[in-house]
Amino acid sequence: MSFTRKKKKEPALDYAAEVKKLKAEGPARLYLLWGEEEYLRDSFLGEIRDICFPDGDNDFQHRVFDTPEINPEDLRNAIDTLPFFSERSLIELRGPDFRKGGDLSDVLKDIPDYCTVVFLPGQGEEPNGTLKLTRFLRSSGSEIRFTAQDQTRLTRWIARRFAYYGKGIEIEAAQRLLFLSGDRMKGLIPEIEKIAAYAKGERVTVQDVNAVANRIPEASVFAMTDAIAGRQFNTAAGILAELLGQKDFSAPAILSLLSNQFRRLYYAKFVRDSATLGKLCGLKYDSLVRQLMRTASSFREEQLAHALRICADADYRFKSETVNEAALLKETLMRITLEAVDE
Repeated sequence: MSFTRKKKKEPALDYAAEVKKLKAEGPARLYLLWGEEEYLRDSFLGEIRDICFPDGDNDFQHRVFDTPEINPEDLRNAIDTLPFFSERSLIELRGPDFRKGGDLSDVLKDIPDYCTVVFLPGQGEEPNGTLKLTRFLRSSGSEIRFTAQDQTRLTRWIARRFAYYGKGIEIEAAQRLLFLSGDRMKGLIPEIEKIAAYAKGERVTVQDVNAVANRIPEASVFAMTDAIAGRQFNTAAGILAELLGQKDFSAPAILSLLSNQFRRLYYAKFVRDSATLGKLCGLKYDSLVRQLMRTASSFREEQLAHALRICADADYRFKSETVNEAALLKETLMRITLEAVDE
């Protein structure tokens, strides 16, 4: 497939406004729905289905093309098929290859009022705006990018999800969950369910979140440097072993996160204003900035500078030599703990 990654961060989508518009105006004839927040995209698609089929879904009016290559004639037949047992028809095209979809634009020029066609690019993919089909969809259809939500919206959503399980949640605990498990709603749902089952009190605390929430790699690296600062070297090594055990995360990627975290700690030795430091380091929550400053206070400036040099040396070796990546990363951590930290 021919897609390009989005480099500039877009403003967070106002999902409630999009749903309100959908219910007021009804479904459009043609949609391009994509973006990193799959949960919202799936929810919006569910809203379209509910409007198209108020009496329940049916196989006569709901067609799904789940293939990269779509035969234009098959799509034309699906579009032209009159609704049966309902007033509308819905066609979903999942994971289409936009490079080979140029001929589809001719089929899509005359969609009947009763039909809605939805294009759904694959996970993490952005339609290439230079291709004929993408240009047609953007000019003739309704494009919605489902962006990651901002902190305020996510915190409210987390609170509502916990309320469903009869639990309240402290603001700081919600922020901690976002840091540890990431800000993708689809990934947060099982974490919320697990934490709600674990928490004994009526309100979920930071301690509850810390006890059972899964950690994304960035949060694990944060914990690793905290362990080094606390002279808990076995803990740091254990965290690294867990990260290396994740098949979808490479040693160079872990090194990149480790370098970035030591860079943050280095900044924290000089920037004393928490708001400025948070912005500089890309940390969204005050609690994380305070934690960063506490950790930085356990290091001397030259120790952090030395750690950064060690990381840079490892990065050079990753790129210039044929090495055992896991072994090199373990060696890097050992050098940091032995050389960059006083016993």
